[in-house]
Amino acid sequence: MTDTHGSATASAGTSPARRTSILDNSLIWFGAGVSVAEIMTGTYFASLGFARGLAAIVLGHVIGCTMFFLAGYIGARTRKSSMETVKMSFGRIGGQFFAILNVIQLVGWTSIMIYDGSISAAAAFPGAPWVWALVIGALVILWIAVGVENLGRLNGVAMALLFILTIVLCKVIFFSGAAAGGTLDDTFTFGAAVELAVSMPLSWLPVVSDYTREAEKPLGATVASTLVYGVVSVWMFVIGMGAAMYAGSSDIASIMVGAGMGLAGLLVVVFSTVTTTFLDAWSAGISSESVVGSAKGKWVAIGATVLGTAAAMIWVMDDITNFLYLIGSVFAPMVAVMIADFYFLHRSHERATFDWPNLVVWLVGFVAYRLLMNVDTPVGYTLIDMLGTLVLALMVGALRGKVRGRRGKSGGEAADREVSGGEAAQTR
Repeated sequence: MTDTHGSATASAGTSPARRTSILDNSLIWFGAGVSVAEIMTGTYFASLGFARGLAAIVLGHVIGCTMFFLAGYIGARTRKSSMETVKMSFGRIGGQFFAILNVIQLVGWTSIMIYDGSISAAAAFPGAPWVWALVIGALVILWIAVGVENLGRLNGVAMALLFILTIVLCKVIFFSGAAAGGTLDDTFTFGAAVELAVSMPLSWLPVVSDYTREAEKPLGATVASTLVYGVVSVWMFVIGMGAAMYAGSSDIASIMVGAGMGLAGLLVVVFSTVTTTFLDAWSAGISSESVVGSAKGKWVAIGATVLGTAAAMIWVMDDITNFLYLIGSVFAPMVAVMIADFYFLHRSHERATFDWPNLVVWLVGFVAYRLLMNVDTPVGYTLIDMLGTLVLALMVGALRGKVRGRRGKSGGEAADREVSGGEAAQTR
């Protein structure tokens, strides 16, 4: 087994020569947080009342963003993409299994984001939704063509615009003088609300290392990415909750139109959709390189955008909660195993074809997650599932260490080795 704390050499899925600054990473994740999908998800919290809804949003994001940081720092330290870091725990082919699932879910996210953006844009400005889907898809392709390492100035302008416009949107919702509306009920429990809040940062776990791996300062960039995304995502959830409570509508586009924000509202919808969808499509391309080494990530990203645009024009995607929970059930236990290997056991199994013990631990975590979905707890079920999976992974890892120790004493040599950080950098 290999020590995971070395810096990786150039390989499929590792970062290019140019590094991104802390500001670059902050802008990337500001753009990810500002999205129509997050605002729409926030509308579900209105039934809890503002105080309990805000508490659920914050608690869920603290849980989700803690996992976000731990996943992102693995890529930042090893200079590996998200799916390349997965191979460190599950083996080469085992990692490819998760990479395939990740490409599929990222194409799904691309289509959902374009769909939400096109519907909202059509409500804010003349034009059929399919036309706006084409416009948004074309802009995402433009972002991809520029490339993540060259987006600094373009992202800076876009983020400044989005920041100003979301401040205006907050003013419209919270300072219009309207009394709080909405009906309080018990159909949406506090635990379910926490779980829904967790699901948004959780959905980025298989993606975050694709961007932190390129950072000049791994720790600083990962901390900044986590804090910026967490704060902005909470802000978007609160806007959605406030819209449902104070503006009397869960339709953000209609609120902006009613407030005379026609063109400004359109810019919020389009640019927020583009900056978030870009990350999904770009990471679909990066993940494809972990499946097929000869794949051209940028072209796959463009293909994912084309597919997502077509799907957004054809299918209705109004409720994505089940999609979010499916993502959580697959990737939450996966990341829990990775956290155990990297932070506690300091082991890498990337030279193995499959790491069956870790795959079995993941499967147990996956099944447990699906079962826990029927249990209501004050902190949701993702945290419980990840902690349980983490403990199981540590127990299995300790048992494997004892078995290897006995083999070593008898003169045998384990298939995996534990080496220094410098040697670990050469294992690929």
